[in-house]
Amino acid sequence: MSTGLSRVVEVSIPGLLKGDFIDDYGVQYRIDDSVWVQFPQTRYHILMADTVAQYLIARNDKGNPDDQELYTRIDYMMFDNMRPFLWGFCLTEYKAKSMEEAINKAAADRQNPREGCNGFPFSRMKKR
Repeated sequence: MSTGLSRVVEVSIPGLLKGDFIDDYGVQYRIDDSVWVQFPQTRYHILMADTVAQYLIARNDKGNPDDQELYTRIDYMMFDNMRPFLWGFCLTEYKAKSMEEAINKAAADRQNPREGCNGFPFSRMKKR
């Protein structure tokens, strides 16, 4: 017999990705284990973190200006010798119709961070 309760899955993202950040374009973010906020009004609800392949899968918030309730794959990478920028990310996919489609999207090219994000550079992140 079903109780009507859904199973809650805890997601834990790497500690370096958590906190308040600003990217090299001046956009501000707040990131924790459950939500990635890109100010002023874009939210991604984190569903999965693959810390080996270095990507997150999220569901776009229904209040986002675009691509509401679709799925996003966020590839990330750590940087060496680029202080104050410690890591960068790529919205590899941001309008997948399913979680599986987002997972199966080809990874961003971390060997070429200046063009490896669908022809664009990874957005570099620093603490704010």
